[in-house]
Amino acid sequence: MTSNQTQTVISPSGQYWLMKSEPEAYSWQRLLSEGKTFWEGVRNYQARNNLKQMQVDDLALFYHSVSEKAVVGVCKVTQTAYPDPTDDTGKWVVVDVVPVETLAVPVTLATIKATEALAAIALVRQSRLSVVPLTLAEFELILSMGS
Repeated sequence: MTSNQTQTVISPSGQYWLMKSEPEAYSWQRLLSEGKTFWEGVRNYQARNNLKQMQVDDLALFYHSVSEKAVVGVCKVTQTAYPDPTDDTGKWVVVDVVPVETLAVPVTLATIKATEALAAIALVRQSRLSVVPLTLAEFELILSMGS
């Protein structure tokens, strides 16, 4: 799935995110194939709180962590937070996402770290969080780097 980049950067709520997944556990290619998923397995309170803040039509960069360490696509939230069906405790939540756009060029963590305007983003500062907020400027810059 691809879309016009101009359409990609519009999030009605003004919120933008970066969501991390190990490609061996759940890859961008799998999201493209399935067309939709719920973002499950988050077990960090701050990341959970970020999921709870997400609104329908918020946009998120899809980041392959661990082995690839690169932003590879853009997804969109289609359902706000609801109980994680994989959690027996009731503490954790998921959101539904769909793929929007595959980046022409993956944007690596090394490239992000080497870009002064991105040096302070949560991906760099709080590297263990799987769901982090981005500003519109950060989102657009990474998106432009991947086009």
